[in-house]
Amino acid sequence: MPNCPKCGLPLDICVCKTLEKIKVGVESRSYGKVVTIIEGIENCEEIIGELKRKLACGGTIKNKKIELQGNHKEKIKKVLASLGYSEENIEIV
Repeated sequence: MPNCPKCGLPLDICVCKTLEKIKVGVESRSYGKVVTIIEGIENCEEIIGELKRKLACGGTIKNKKIELQGNHKEKIKKVLASLGYSEENIEIV
């Protein structure tokens, strides 16, 4: 069974996801485009595909931040909770 790279515990008993503080915000870009920014997720590469699939949008990773096309502030908390993150640690800015 694989271990967590952060704490070394087996993944089924790892508590790192519940300890991460996640900030979610929205920025306006050129031409009136809106981007949802998610900060505080360590394994961005593993989770961005799932977020893009569940929210039906495009996105990228820049400077360890996930950038998703569109305003997803209303849905992002439920989606992250379904992926195993604690709702108490998700802050919508």
